[in-house]
Amino acid sequence: MDIKAEHRYAKISAFKVREVTREIQGLPAEQALEIVRLIPKKAAQLIGKVLATAIANAENNNNTENKTLRAANLVIKQAIAGEGPTMKRMHTRARGGGARINKRSAHIKIILTEAEPVAEKPKKAKSVKKSKPAQTTPVKAVEETNN
Repeated sequence: MDIKAEHRYAKISAFKVREVTREIQGLPAEQALEIVRLIPKKAAQLIGKVLATAIANAENNNNTENKTLRAANLVIKQAIAGEGPTMKRMHTRARGGGARINKRSAHIKIILTEAEPVAEKPKKAKSVKKSKPAQTTPVKAVEETNN
């Protein structure tokens, strides 16, 4: 079951948000939340809010057949940063001219899924290395035949 959370029209460039979303893609939700809290960027703060909302949605809203999802069992399936609308503004320049300023926005979307329990493979016992018998070198073999 997929759990979604989205922040639309965030006042930040999608390019800046994608840096952080690439870091958390595929990680467990709790681990991603800790990583996002340590990244000193505005995008990380916004993604942290969306991720916390997605976790809350999973715990509270998706009670199918009395099955509650826990944050420990969730994995980030997708973390997407798409471009939102761009506001065009003018900046006055010399001699009555002007320059355009693009104020970009982004749509941040996080999709969580329940992690499948991973069965641990039985570990092989380390084999003991056999000592190799001493071999005579060809030079010694030739000297022994001469004697």
